[in-house]
Amino acid sequence: MSADDFQAAVQRLLTQVGHWETGRWAHAATATPGTRGDLVHTLVQRLADLGADAEHRPHHPVPREHDMILPDQLRVLSDDLLAATPSPELLTEATTAITSVRAAL
Repeated sequence: MSADDFQAAVQRLLTQVGHWETGRWAHAATATPGTRGDLVHTLVQRLADLGADAEHRPHHPVPREHDMILPDQLRVLSDDLLAATPSPELLTEATTAITSVRAAL
Protein backbone atom coordinates (compact mmCIF):
# COMPACT_ATOMS: atom_id res chain seq x y z
CA MET A 1 0.00 0.00 0.00
CA SER A 2 1.06 3.56 -0.54
CA ALA A 3 1.54 6.46 1.82
CA ASP A 4 -1.69 7.92 0.42
CA ASP A 5 -3.59 4.75 1.38
CA PHE A 6 -2.11 4.93 4.87
CA GLN A 7 -3.00 8.60 5.27
CA ALA A 8 -6.54 7.94 4.05
CA ALA A 9 -6.97 5.14 6.60
CA VAL A 10 -5.68 7.38 9.38
CA GLN A 11 -8.02 10.18 8.35
CA ARG A 12 -11.03 7.83 8.26
CA LEU A 13 -10.25 6.63 11.79
CA LEU A 14 -9.73 10.18 13.05
CA THR A 15 -13.02 11.24 11.49
CA GLN A 16 -14.72 8.35 13.27
CA VAL A 17 -13.24 8.91 16.75
CA GLY A 18 -11.97 12.48 16.83
CA HIS A 19 -15.18 13.89 18.29
CA TRP A 20 -15.75 11.15 20.89
CA GLU A 21 -16.30 12.08 24.53
CA THR A 22 -15.02 10.04 27.46
CA GLY A 23 -18.11 7.83 27.62
CA ARG A 24 -17.73 6.56 24.06
CA TRP A 25 -14.09 5.66 24.63
CA ALA A 26 -15.08 3.65 27.72
CA HIS A 27 -17.46 1.33 25.83
CA ALA A 28 -16.32 -2.22 25.23
CA ALA A 29 -14.67 -2.82 21.88
CA THR A 30 -16.28 -5.44 19.67
CA ALA A 31 -14.54 -8.79 19.28
CA THR A 32 -11.63 -7.78 21.52
CA PRO A 33 -11.20 -7.55 25.29
CA GLY A 34 -11.02 -4.09 26.81
CA THR A 35 -12.44 -0.73 25.89
CA ARG A 36 -12.36 1.23 22.68
CA GLY A 37 -9.67 3.38 24.29
CA ASP A 38 -7.58 0.30 25.04
CA LEU A 39 -7.94 -0.85 21.45
CA VAL A 40 -6.85 2.49 19.98
CA HIS A 41 -3.96 2.74 22.43
CA THR A 42 -2.80 -0.69 21.25
CA LEU A 43 -2.93 0.66 17.69
CA VAL A 44 -0.95 3.75 18.71
CA GLN A 45 1.69 1.48 20.24
CA ARG A 46 1.77 -0.61 17.05
CA LEU A 47 2.34 2.51 14.94
CA ALA A 48 5.15 3.57 17.29
CA ASP A 49 6.73 0.12 16.95
CA LEU A 50 6.48 0.22 13.16
CA GLY A 51 8.06 3.68 13.14
CA ALA A 52 10.90 2.35 15.29
CA ASP A 53 11.32 -0.58 12.91
CA ALA A 54 11.49 1.80 9.93
CA GLU A 55 14.21 3.79 11.71
CA HIS A 56 16.05 0.67 12.95
CA ARG A 57 15.75 1.67 16.59
CA PRO A 58 14.39 -0.13 19.67
CA HIS A 59 10.72 -0.12 20.59
CA HIS A 60 9.60 2.02 23.53
CA PRO A 61 6.24 2.03 25.30
CA VAL A 62 3.83 4.84 24.45
CA PRO A 63 2.42 6.35 27.67
CA ARG A 64 -1.22 5.47 28.29
CA GLU A 65 -2.71 8.92 28.69
CA HIS A 66 -6.37 9.85 29.06
CA ASP A 67 -8.57 8.52 26.25
CA MET A 68 -9.27 12.03 24.97
CA ILE A 69 -5.56 12.28 24.02
CA LEU A 70 -5.69 9.20 21.75
CA PRO A 71 -6.58 11.06 18.52
CA ASP A 72 -3.59 13.36 19.05
CA GLN A 73 -1.29 10.40 19.72
CA LEU A 74 -2.62 8.74 16.58
CA ARG A 75 -1.90 11.87 14.51
CA VAL A 76 1.63 12.28 15.87
CA LEU A 77 2.66 8.66 15.52
CA SER A 78 1.16 8.42 12.04
CA ASP A 79 3.17 11.46 11.00
CA ASP A 80 6.29 10.00 12.63
CA LEU A 81 5.83 6.75 10.73
CA LEU A 82 5.54 8.56 7.41
CA ALA A 83 8.58 10.72 8.21
CA ALA A 84 10.61 7.53 8.70
CA THR A 85 9.98 6.58 5.04
CA PRO A 86 8.80 3.06 5.84
CA SER A 87 8.93 0.20 3.38
CA PRO A 88 5.76 -0.68 1.47
CA GLU A 89 5.45 -3.76 3.69
CA LEU A 90 5.45 -1.65 6.86
CA LEU A 91 2.90 0.73 5.35
CA THR A 92 0.69 -2.21 4.43
CA GLU A 93 0.97 -3.59 7.96
CA ALA A 94 0.13 -0.20 9.47
CA THR A 95 -2.80 0.40 7.12
CA THR A 96 -4.19 -3.06 7.82
CA ALA A 97 -3.91 -2.48 11.58
CA ILE A 98 -5.79 0.82 11.31
CA THR A 99 -8.51 -0.72 9.17
CA SER A 100 -8.92 -3.63 11.60
CA VAL A 101 -9.20 -1.33 14.61
CA ARG A 102 -11.70 0.85 12.83
CA ALA A 103 -13.87 -2.19 12.11
CA ALA A 104 -13.67 -3.32 15.76
CA LEU A 105 -14.87 0.01 17.12
